[in-house]
Amino acid sequence: MATQGAQRFEDIRSRREERREGDVTIIREPGRTIIRDDDGRAIIRRDEDQRFRDLGWQGRSERRGDENRMVFERPDGTRIVTVTDEEGRLIRRTRIDRDNREVIIIDNTLRDRPGRFADDVVVLPAPPLPIPRERYIVDADQADEALIYETITAPPIAAIPRRYTLDEVRYSPDLRARMRSVDIDTITFDTGSWQIAPEQAQRLSVIADSVRRALQRAPNEVFLVEGHTDAVGADVDNLSLSDRRAQSVAEILTRDFQIPPENLTTQGYGEQYLKINTQDAARENRRVTLRRITPLLSGQNQ
Repeated sequence: MATQGAQRFEDIRSRREERREGDVTIIREPGRTIIRDDDGRAIIRRDEDQRFRDLGWQGRSERRGDENRMVFERPDGTRIVTVTDEEGRLIRRTRIDRDNREVIIIDNTLRDRPGRFADDVVVLPAPPLPIPRERYIVDADQADEALIYETITAPPIAAIPRRYTLDEVRYSPDLRARMRSVDIDTITFDTGSWQIAPEQAQRLSVIADSVRRALQRAPNEVFLVEGHTDAVGADVDNLSLSDRRAQSVAEILTRDFQIPPENLTTQGYGEQYLKINTQDAARENRRVTLRRITPLLSGQNQ
């Protein structure tokens, strides 16, 4: 899971290929691409279909013009269709039922096809915090299911000016700050690892129950699983580790708790958002966060 051809981080690091494209540096590794600009900003992208394949789903690939379509079919005939562009960037994810009724879950259409990821960064004023901070960012190890469910289904804490693409949400902290979140600090990671021990995996049950309840209410909710690291090590390594940690948690939510994979998306942020402000090794910083992002994608304020 989350390895894509490499079992240890040393394997991933040794298989990286780096090249220069215009004003950015492209670093490719098994299952991931890291893009860094001249200002030192970096993001990571992944194969959007690999999580489905890692879970044992059998898909078929279709080519339509400049788009690649990967179709995964459930035993009940429901199809999950992921559309990516020639660079592997997610364009759209839909669910098609047995009667061929199609529902868009994620629409990542880029209105003007920006050439740089920095163009997807949305800057907004910091929202006022209308609730205590411990209810805005909830620690899972100190919360019951009622609080977790409330947190991941709560409306935005400030107005959403418009509908945003998934890339804008992924790369814009000002946007994500409008949604409450749960720090899944019941799951932490060893240094240099994205593996989750079976006894830790069971600690995700309360999170999974809350997500399941939310999906029963609104089947097309989208939840972002965010991966984080401590500040030790190179930023490129930390981006890769954090992204794989997020994917590991998303896979367990589907494999062990039957959360539909199409309702989850992942993103690694490396050491950008430390929970404990230290440059030393800190297990508390090697964690994953969950937040609902449906209102950001739909532009809805309720």
